[in-house]
Amino acid sequence: MDRKRVSQHLAFGLFRLLSLSVVLILFAILGFIIYKGIGVISWEFITTPPEDGMTAGGIWPAIVGTFCLMLGSALFAFPVGVMSGIYMNEYAPKGWIVRFIRVMTNNLSGIPSIVFGLFGMALFVNYLDFGDSILAGSLTLGLLSLPLVIRTTEEALKAIPDSLREGSRALGATKLQTIWRVILPMGMPNIITGLILALGRVSGETAPILFTCAAYFLPQLPSSILDQCMALPYHLYVISTSGVDMEAQLPIAYGTALVLIVIILLVNLLANALRRYFEKKVKMQ
Repeated sequence: MDRKRVSQHLAFGLFRLLSLSVVLILFAILGFIIYKGIGVISWEFITTPPEDGMTAGGIWPAIVGTFCLMLGSALFAFPVGVMSGIYMNEYAPKGWIVRFIRVMTNNLSGIPSIVFGLFGMALFVNYLDFGDSILAGSLTLGLLSLPLVIRTTEEALKAIPDSLREGSRALGATKLQTIWRVILPMGMPNIITGLILALGRVSGETAPILFTCAAYFLPQLPSSILDQCMALPYHLYVISTSGVDMEAQLPIAYGTALVLIVIILLVNLLANALRRYFEKKVKMQ
């Protein structure tokens, strides 16, 4: 008995140590970025365009471009991914078709992002003639995040008991009405989680936008979805790896990284608020 207790305490202690290590690593990274980047953060840095080859000025066009790409990818990936997840869990016959789609989805999520960038350049930029544009970049990022949204939606719908489906059908509701009125509202909190993870991934991707939409130096804001744009990940990459005055550019790079982290944090907080809203709505029903 004592040996079991000792083993249990050792296991729990190891788990706590590993969890604490992860938290400490996260805080170390955040602390380093904040320490290096907080000095350049100002209202002018956030709201003005870059100047002098990105060695001066701010990052406002990159912030706007990042939000445009995140919104565009979400508008594509979220409806397509949710509908695909609904089909796989609610409509597709359980057999080799679903297994094949699931395997292909898993394989798609493991493809390097630079391959998505090359594919997006070939399909959206060249073949469909969208050119280097926000539209081409958003569609490419949407494809990149699509597997995550599909699998999250499928797992969220799997967690809902079949008794709710059967009860709804017994009351005379059609399958579509059951999905729309019962299944989706109950699964929405977990589906929102998938969207959070997808947005978190696309917001920091550099390779896909490198081939499809990102501009090196573009002080003006885009006027349509067919324009190029700056983006924080690519802006960070450029000023960290090129230029003649690295001493002047590195603080801007750390400041850009800090702004990107804050944007991801704000998006996560907003999405978590939506998640809690849907959870309360489900409980009220």
